[in-house]
Amino acid sequence: MSRLHESHNMPGKLIVVEGIDGSGKSTQAMLLQKWLSSYGIPTVFTEWNSSLLVKSTTKAAKKRNALTPTTFSLLHATDFADRLTYQIIPPLKGGMVVIADRYAFTAFARDAARGVDSQWVRDVYSFAIKPDISFYFRVSIDVSLERLLGARAAIKFYEAGMDVTDKSDPVESFRDFQGRVLKRYDEMSAEYDLTVMDATHPIDVQQREVRKVVLNALKDYPMIHRIPVYDKLPEKPEEER
Repeated sequence: MSRLHESHNMPGKLIVVEGIDGSGKSTQAMLLQKWLSSYGIPTVFTEWNSSLLVKSTTKAAKKRNALTPTTFSLLHATDFADRLTYQIIPPLKGGMVVIADRYAFTAFARDAARGVDSQWVRDVYSFAIKPDISFYFRVSIDVSLERLLGARAAIKFYEAGMDVTDKSDPVESFRDFQGRVLKRYDEMSAEYDLTVMDATHPIDVQQREVRKVVLNALKDYPMIHRIPVYDKLPEKPEEER
């Protein structure tokens, strides 16, 4: 299997959050950004499928349910390349902390779950730099579904993987497809040294653990001294969704 490039040798730091839909990773990423910013550490937040270069194309194709697994994969790779070039590398060169809500690992998990060759996908993303920290927020399919259906009325077509499963019911298709994605994430944990977090724990408990990992992993980052040591962390960090 292809590996991501080793240490990027830029003064900034790259923190990645990953997990299946409904894992709560975005909440943890936003809380982490607020916490770092509160100590004057310059941060940038970037998310999956946000590049203006392909966003409108992807949205239009999704609306028509016109994406094949390979086309879907290539569109997301283009999005990722644009984000890496313009939203991730420049801030890293400037010494900032970049927090990425999804990274290449999302493609490795989702594209393979759609039947795209795993090695081919890894080769497509061979230009990706290795993050300084990669969090994997793990939840079961049942917990994921409960959270998503509690927040909105329906599961989306591609979110449920209805383009590649034989299930006509979105919920059953979701269980099938996201189960495949979850399996891929679990398999990648050791391969890419993902920091696995139990995403069923309360938000504040998870955030406290996230902060401990960040303080330890980024101890060589010049501005990390602005942050208190572990025992000075708030007992109950701000809870937000």
